[in-house]
Amino acid sequence: MSLARIRFLQKRLEEKYGPKGYVAGLYVEAGFDVTVDFPVAGSTVDILAKKGSTIYAIDVLTEKRVYGPEVVERIAEKAKRLNATPVLVLYGAGPSLSKEALEKAKEAGVRVRRVRR
Repeated sequence: MSLARIRFLQKRLEEKYGPKGYVAGLYVEAGFDVTVDFPVAGSTVDILAKKGSTIYAIDVLTEKRVYGPEVVERIAEKAKRLNATPVLVLYGAGPSLSKEALEKAKEAGVRVRRVRR
């Protein structure tokens, strides 16, 4: 995919989905095929990113507050149903995880990433 096409897709994703689209655009730039708001048995995964045999189930947290372990458990469950690697993205400086949530993420193999603009 050409650089112009990648930039076009990034811009369109961000216009349509906001912060979720911005994060999806980063994965497009890295060469992934992304699907935003992918349905999973009763709920949705914010972003599903595929590249070869690598599959990531990504949830983006944007609200300025401290999140507990239930968020980590939720993404781990969704990723397990999709046979994907769970990723939790903290968008901006606002959201954070409690100590219990960080420990739970380490146990469950959930990757925690922070994205700032």
